[in-house]
Amino acid sequence: MNPRSFSHLPLSAEQLSNLESLGYHNMTPVQLAALPGALEGEDLIAQARTGSGKTAVFALAMLARLDLNSPATQVLVLCPTRELSIQVSSELRRIARHQQNVTLATLYGGQAKSLQTQALKKGAHIVVGTPGRVADLIEHGSLVLRSLSMLVLDEADRMLDMGFMKELKQITRVLPRKRQTLLFSATFPENIQELSGHLQRDPRRITVEEPNAAADIEQRVYRCAPEEKLEGLKTLLLETQPTAAVVFCNFKQSTIEVRTFLKNLGFSAAALNGDLEQRDREDLLIQFKHQSCSVLIATDVAARGLDIKDLPVVINYELPDEPEVYVHRIGRTGRAGKRGIALSLCGERERGKLAQINAYQKSSLKAESLGGLRPAAKSIPRPLHVTLSISGGRKAKVRAGDILGALTAEGGIAGSEVGKIDVMDFMSYVAVVRAVATRAEKKLSASKIKGRSYKVKILSS
Repeated sequence: MNPRSFSHLPLSAEQLSNLESLGYHNMTPVQLAALPGALEGEDLIAQARTGSGKTAVFALAMLARLDLNSPATQVLVLCPTRELSIQVSSELRRIARHQQNVTLATLYGGQAKSLQTQALKKGAHIVVGTPGRVADLIEHGSLVLRSLSMLVLDEADRMLDMGFMKELKQITRVLPRKRQTLLFSATFPENIQELSGHLQRDPRRITVEEPNAAADIEQRVYRCAPEEKLEGLKTLLLETQPTAAVVFCNFKQSTIEVRTFLKNLGFSAAALNGDLEQRDREDLLIQFKHQSCSVLIATDVAARGLDIKDLPVVINYELPDEPEVYVHRIGRTGRAGKRGIALSLCGERERGKLAQINAYQKSSLKAESLGGLRPAAKSIPRPLHVTLSISGGRKAKVRAGDILGALTAEGGIAGSEVGKIDVMDFMSYVAVVRAVATRAEKKLSASKIKGRSYKVKILSS
């Protein structure tokens, strides 16, 4: 029997069938090492990066112990960013979909507290959120955690890097002492050990040697003077012709400059930085996920929690100061056995950074001349889809099937012209083929979903 099969675990037949349908065929290294202990109720401190499969570890552990006869909040998952909170919530719902009546609330800043308070009043077995908003709702009495049986800290090192220690202490001060605590961190610095000592009881430490993340990634570096980087980036995009690419910058101002340059060329491009309002950030990330935007330009802080499947190209417009950050950036491509391309522009003053990257990942990357590239194309592929936003979501009982039905009903568009559909708590998003976007908007605007009319808007990056 396959030693990596989920069937070795004490999971119900319904859960095993659901995992198979979701594509969870074999356990990843972190799942293999952590799941048995997590299911037995052990405290764990595990080294795990984005994309390692860690969400399934705490999802399966929490679902196995939920008391669905009680409406009380029993699980709290803390994440460093809004985007990661949303992403984790989405995956938890998928893994829990075979179980009836599991309720979940996602709490983060940038969304009205009144809406989140209403969701908590209705009951939430599982709460996922950022430390700031969770601490705020506890302080105001909206979030009660006296029945909590499991605490999860996801990307704990990033939470500490972002200065959330005060909020973490506020939150843990009101938690029951008798609980299971699972702590996931990409690194184990001294402050993580200190946090673990404060929160956990005899935790089992799990450090998994993950397969070489760069094995499926073609890495190339090009010499480029600072004043030539915009033209250099243009050359790389025209050469690779990506359907989707993330361009990493070190500074917010760089993201703005790059976006302006690419938009002036007629490219589909959007900048993800700290200046964006939360709704704009969500709209932008959804568009990129839906293939309605080709190039996403981001700083490392703004891109935290960004997890886009099938990302073919990552470009370092500026090399990061730390080699670990470089590895984390390029690890967003070349996933699930697919080949990825990671390209970097390297100025003379960045040679030292390149040397550190080579030492860290035991590579021998050399800066090549951009002059060897002679792209014939004048532009990159236009996004296949356009994304529509709908002013109703999960809390209004809207489902993906309702949106699809409204779009394809008499006088609507063909099912084959509909792409991904994402239903959030208070908003929904649907991708449609670009040529039918206006028709789709009119059809949805004129239709009723679950007996109600909603505002529909075509999003543009």
